[in-house]
Amino acid sequence: MKKIILIALVFASAVSIKAQYGSINAILDRLEEKRGVNKNLKDVNIDDAKFVLIKDFEDHTERSFVIIKGNKATYVEMFDDKQTGETSSNVFSGDVVRYKHNIISLRADKLEGKKIALAITKTFLMTMQKKVLYLIDVNTKERWIAESAFNK
Repeated sequence: MKKIILIALVFASAVSIKAQYGSINAILDRLEEKRGVNKNLKDVNIDDAKFVLIKDFEDHTERSFVIIKGNKATYVEMFDDKQTGETSSNVFSGDVVRYKHNIISLRADKLEGKKIALAITKTFLMTMQKKVLYLIDVNTKERWIAESAFNK
């Protein structure tokens, strides 16, 4: 009789421990999804993708765009002056390389078709959170959002 009770007790404790591990695993999955860092996005196609970053300051607004087409990229900076209402822009072009599925490196070495001495380089970590694709600038931690998220 003692053996049956002991076996039942061990079985019940094993089931409860398995349930606790299941809930802990679900919590960890939700946390990883919120961070978006540990996902393997090798199947995500970024060909013809556009990403946007908007920064608002007291005197002006900066809008930046990254447009990826194959291994070519276009980087656009737009500055809107709030006092005068004037808009100015810089259009850079160059190439883009995708490393290890989630790292994207951009090197823009032409300003409006003319070669520049110091190329603009950006390194991004591609993440997906709630089915929205983001690029996180590795150096500045700025989050670029996919333009397709605005069009939904």
